[in-house]
Amino acid sequence: MSSSARCLNASEAARRLGVSIKALRLYEQQGLVTPGRTAAGYRVYGPGDMGRAAEIVALRALGLSLAQVARVLDGDPRGLGAALAAHETVLDNQIHELVRKLDKVRGARSDLAQGQMPSDGDLARLLDQTAISVAFELPWPWGGEWFELRDIRPLNYIIGSLGSGKTRLARRLAKTLPGAVFLGLDRLENGSAAAVGLLSADPQLRSRVDQALAWLVDEGATESEALLALLVGLETEGPSVLVIDMIEQDLEQSAQEALITHLRNRAKTGARPIFLLTRSSAILDLASVGPDEAIILCPANHSPPTRVAPYPGAPGYEAVATCLASPEVRARVARSPETA
Repeated sequence: MSSSARCLNASEAARRLGVSIKALRLYEQQGLVTPGRTAAGYRVYGPGDMGRAAEIVALRALGLSLAQVARVLDGDPRGLGAALAAHETVLDNQIHELVRKLDKVRGARSDLAQGQMPSDGDLARLLDQTAISVAFELPWPWGGEWFELRDIRPLNYIIGSLGSGKTRLARRLAKTLPGAVFLGLDRLENGSAAAVGLLSADPQLRSRVDQALAWLVDEGATESEALLALLVGLETEGPSVLVIDMIEQDLEQSAQEALITHLRNRAKTGARPIFLLTRSSAILDLASVGPDEAIILCPANHSPPTRVAPYPGAPGYEAVATCLASPEVRARVARSPETA
């Protein structure tokens, strides 16, 4: 096979690596990988490029920032040890959970062998111990229709046009889900004074926030009062579910992109579910939505909210895409709190 035959174009390389073309472009922009070019100027990825890109993808999957990935590829192990330790903890927790489920299955089989049928609901609980669901009557502007949300994912986006009721839906979710907390735009009031006060009173919270902030800055975010206030809410222990109003508010695009990567990494560790109200295409990149994420659309005509699959042609997909603001629009309205 010739050298040229072994080269892949960007689309083929992204598919084989299990990432988006946008991710490959980001790696290139950061100088992490340098694909070749055809005579016509198109990117091509040879075996060496693919090997390096695979290393980058693996390091990103471990939760390393772009800056940490660059250091590891240059031979500096800083950040890798902590990432491997965190991954080991996740795997260990998964093993314990599987052992617990295996014991349950064996117990059910033993009972069945003795003629004892499972009680009502036992099989459902046995097969799905972790799924979270919620159901309630929809508030105004809906007509009190019954709303059910099953199999709540680690990351859930709530999106809709102005006046669609998405904020009211979010508040009702926060009120109905056990242990949920609504993190509103009041987090931005009085600058960072409230956040600084909480950090001063809780050294452990400060440590978690400092660690998350350092990762985000490594990823390309700029430290700001809005980002600090948001991290305080994200890192505060206690709530079992977080519902965050307009998560992109007052955050520049690079901070939004770093933040959603951070939240996706958290989702892999089994962290508490998060609902994000957003109209930002940097936060909700439809090409990057994974299996741990769900999109909830509040239609403009006040039909009941519905879950939308993240691919063209799916019911509601075009409505979601229409609601997502471009970077230019986000910059223009960044300091105008939205009402819904």
